[in-house]
Amino acid sequence: MQIGVSSYSYSQSKLDIFQIITKAKEMGFDVIEFAGFPNLPEGETALSFAPRVREACDKAGLKVANYTIWADFINGSNGDLKAEIERVKDEVRVAEILGAPGMRHDSTWGWPATKTGARGFDDALPILVEGCRAVTEFAAELGIKTMVENHGYFCQDSERVEKLVNGVDHPNFGVLLDMGNFLVVDEDPTEAVGRLMPYTFHVHAKDFHIKSGNGPSPGQGWFSSRGGNYLRGAIVGHGEVPIVQVLKIMKNAKYSGVLSIEFEGIEDPLKAIPIGLENLKHYVASVY
Repeated sequence: MQIGVSSYSYSQSKLDIFQIITKAKEMGFDVIEFAGFPNLPEGETALSFAPRVREACDKAGLKVANYTIWADFINGSNGDLKAEIERVKDEVRVAEILGAPGMRHDSTWGWPATKTGARGFDDALPILVEGCRAVTEFAAELGIKTMVENHGYFCQDSERVEKLVNGVDHPNFGVLLDMGNFLVVDEDPTEAVGRLMPYTFHVHAKDFHIKSGNGPSPGQGWFSSRGGNYLRGAIVGHGEVPIVQVLKIMKNAKYSGVLSIEFEGIEDPLKAIPIGLENLKHYVASVY
């Protein structure tokens, strides 16, 4: 199994994208994934900038495992589904330039999806299926797998993600499984991971601190789950996500793909990420 890191993990540092590549290599990661390209230089687009990123990764000897971008097939591109599909196809072209074998895009952030009149997930599902299928059919021609992540408050529950993947019904479309994100909708990560492993192309190692919503807000750095509990990003191994148990589920499912750290804590990422990497390597060695 290759252990990687998401560029998003360094978002609280002052490093630019090229310094992040260097730092990830120095820290000992096998691969890197990019969560878009924030703060693009003036006049640059993701498409024009991607060759420079690919060159820097090649120079560092660091493969690009995945490319992760925002998308919304209900509310994106001013509610124009076809325009949003074309926009996301351009991002697939970026992934191709990077040499990434996969690309994760969101399905929607709508809750409820007011622009279409859809109130619940089942109402929105046909639109999400149409968008995801159009993108993955295009990506398949370029040899890039596409995937949706359990992400946000709407398309997050494992049953909803499973419905979407089965609705798209294409071998090129699967799941970027984030073991920590299920807590955002108060779902047991072990049950959720067990449900979604058959569809999983890529895994995020993420940890969270949890406090009951029955108490007062812990303050800065915390956010609320859909059910009103309090969450704060944690160093991998310092929180309450059952990482070892999840790894056992992954092993039983014969998962051997990339496992990427996505750190969202308030600690200095240049100190937090290496601690998480050391912990994760230890957990993987003990299970695999």
